[in-house]
Amino acid sequence: MIQSQRRRARYTTAFASMLAAVLGLSLVGVTAADAESAMLVGTWAGNGSINFSSGKKERARCRAHFAKTGETSYEMSATCATPSAKVDQTAQLTKVGASSYVGSFFNQQYNTGGTIRIRVSGRTGSVNLAGEAGTAFFSLRKY
Repeated sequence: MIQSQRRRARYTTAFASMLAAVLGLSLVGVTAADAESAMLVGTWAGNGSINFSSGKKERARCRAHFAKTGETSYEMSATCATPSAKVDQTAQLTKVGASSYVGSFFNQQYNTGGTIRIRVSGRTGSVNLAGEAGTAFFSLRKY
């Protein structure tokens, strides 16, 4: 009985060591900077609201894709829908803090643009846009 428990303990220890080695190998080459930049990269979706300069306010749904284009630069392409319209926009962003990004966006359909600010916390993000056509706020979740 004691011999059986010792054998099981050795097996468990060997398995745990092997698992740790495999996990350790899978993390080789991943730096903190890589992990941080991966925070924004990918597809995000969520809801928010748009406050038009005319005073009108509408709820909106958005889906955005972010790609890294340089050491601290990113690009975004997004599609948003409100009850009255569906629009596409692009943005160029720069990482300005551990989880903060700032840049400019452009909406070709309405020939309008402005500034965009994003703050990421894990798999959620808050997006603020401000421009000549109005302001918007979105809460997004990474997929």
